[in-house]
Amino acid sequence: MMSFLLEVGTEELPANFLGSAIVQWRSLIPQSLANHGLNPEKVEVYGTPRRLAVVITGLPEKQADRTEEIKGPAAQAAFKDGQATQAAIGFANKQGVDISKLEIRSTEKGNFIFINKKIPGRPVSAILQELIPQWVWSLEGKRLMRWGSGDGRFSRPIRWLVALLNGDVLPLELQNGEKIVKSDRMTRCHRVLHPENITISQASEYVNSLNDGYVIVTPETRENIIIEQVKNAAAKLGGYTPIYQDLLKEVINLVEYPTAVIGKFEEDFLNLPTEVITEVMVSHQRYFPVFKNEKCEELLPYFITISNGDPAKSDVIASGNAKVIRARLADGRFFYEADLSKHLETLLPQLEKVTFQEELGSMRSKVNRIVINGEKISNQLLLEKHQSLDIQRSALLCKADLVTQMVYEFPELQGIMGQKYALANGENHQVSTAIFEHYLPRNANDIFPQTLTGQVVGIADRLDTLICIFGIGAIPTSSSDPFALRRAANGIINITWNANLQINLGGLIDEIAQNFATTFNKDAKSLITKLREFFLQRLKSLLQDEKQIDYDLVNAVLGDDVEYAERALTNLLDVRDRAIYLQQIRKDGTMDKIYETVNRSTRLAAQGKLNYQELEPEKFINLQLFQKTSESDFYNALVNIVPQTKESQKSRNYQLLVSELVKIAPTVTNFFDGENSVLVMDENPQIKENRLNLLGLLRNHSRVLADFGAIVKNL
Repeated sequence: MMSFLLEVGTEELPANFLGSAIVQWRSLIPQSLANHGLNPEKVEVYGTPRRLAVVITGLPEKQADRTEEIKGPAAQAAFKDGQATQAAIGFANKQGVDISKLEIRSTEKGNFIFINKKIPGRPVSAILQELIPQWVWSLEGKRLMRWGSGDGRFSRPIRWLVALLNGDVLPLELQNGEKIVKSDRMTRCHRVLHPENITISQASEYVNSLNDGYVIVTPETRENIIIEQVKNAAAKLGGYTPIYQDLLKEVINLVEYPTAVIGKFEEDFLNLPTEVITEVMVSHQRYFPVFKNEKCEELLPYFITISNGDPAKSDVIASGNAKVIRARLADGRFFYEADLSKHLETLLPQLEKVTFQEELGSMRSKVNRIVINGEKISNQLLLEKHQSLDIQRSALLCKADLVTQMVYEFPELQGIMGQKYALANGENHQVSTAIFEHYLPRNANDIFPQTLTGQVVGIADRLDTLICIFGIGAIPTSSSDPFALRRAANGIINITWNANLQINLGGLIDEIAQNFATTFNKDAKSLITKLREFFLQRLKSLLQDEKQIDYDLVNAVLGDDVEYAERALTNLLDVRDRAIYLQQIRKDGTMDKIYETVNRSTRLAAQGKLNYQELEPEKFINLQLFQKTSESDFYNALVNIVPQTKESQKSRNYQLLVSELVKIAPTVTNFFDGENSVLVMDENPQIKENRLNLLGLLRNHSRVLADFGAIVKNL
């Protein structure tokens, strides 16, 4: 078996491209080899800022021979009067076989001639020479470059190429603009620690050879080294440093030989908000901040940076980085003090100059709509006056920090600085906290707003964004969602669920969309329909993906009719609780006790005329038409179930309803199949309708929980 090494040497690659390229090759290369009948023992992809490499072990010298079935012309055209025609002769000659090897086989489209052709395996070296350019030029990424007249695109210029099959150089050329890069066994090492090039004698020695040149080619190894060094450095300072995953992913791909370097800055900078200092360090300078303890509330005047330089020069490196961080923190202090001199409310006129969206006007107009939306939600929740006033005030100020100098310089601090400035301006805790919390959750792993004020303003803001963007026709597609509308809708639903807010989302959509349509001269009916469909899709996705509810149970609570859709959007808490409860009773076996009787009743009830809303048997059942005791038993059981069903609707405690459905199941079974069973579809139309109404009432009670017709048995 053979080993193969490919190293593509480049100028310094962007960290995000390198990380993506490694992932792409780990998928692409094994698949492309498999497509050629090659299944090596191991494919290991490596990468540093100056190279992308793969080592493949356990390759055969050539492909295995294979037999391929080749279809030729129709038998009718290939043979005439038992003799081969020119079509058959030409096909045989083209495939390099004797005419006697042709076989006639039957297919769906008639009889055709076939041959089983033995195809000898090709040398692996030849296959690799064909595949390698595809591996290199097929990599995807942002802002790929093309040089000169070449067609190949790559993130940075390719400077050298190593291609070894065992110990032999595999001849290979890559067109890099006007320059042709030819394969060799020579590679470049660390720019500072080992400026001399080295030669690699064997493909299997790649990792060790580069280690000798102070290049750690395995990203996972660099990651472990960085984590260990950062933790040790923080411990040396008597502090704690959290490992920011995004920062870690980036610095892994910025260095070839990582060294943690400790730097220091002046303590008076600690008077700045912690978030400002950490934002400067993490997002702008790629430093790890050092906190006093694991609570991460107070900082120490130190930072840890990951150097790619000479460890012996760490003091010089630390000094240079300290100068940079001082300048950045000095800027931050200037912005902070300048912003504190103004009240957030005085900044509102400046929002007129900030565009929300070209067709929708300024951020100031958006703020006005958020205020109105917040008031509508407050009214739905029947909030007290002081709560409503806090919501109105928070909504008014929630975007003001967008025009502060700090947020202009550090956009990631929006909301965070708004909270700081609001507190400094004398706003109460509810208002200042809501200014920050209305952005939550910012991503799938973020926390939810904890205050009612923050929850309401967050929903009000997202509703405005959704309705306005839908209103101008910028509806998300399967491949594009530039305004993050799915995330906004998910946020509304998840905030409601997390806080157990009793809001009528459907009512809010109708009212706010109608106002938008009137203001912007749009079609309200079409807009409302699209928004409702979108939210129902989001509900379905969240229940299945986040709540882990089986797909059929989700269909059972959302339904496929207007009534169920309206119910879901009117009460998001109810649809969540019903789905979770259905999953529970499926798991514990309770559903099996009621499934057959409820489903059978539902199917037959569809032939009756009783609507879905009716629950009380006294209005629809004629006792005089009963012929069997099973009918009266069924009726009495339905009378007894009514209070429990209504209480389930009121309290969302659906166990009350299901307990009654379990009790009624034997009675229904007797109605269908017992000694006193009846023929539902009686010849007498009045008796038939009476019995169908009994079944319809049972169906309606079960529909308070779910549409059992959508549930798959024993999923």
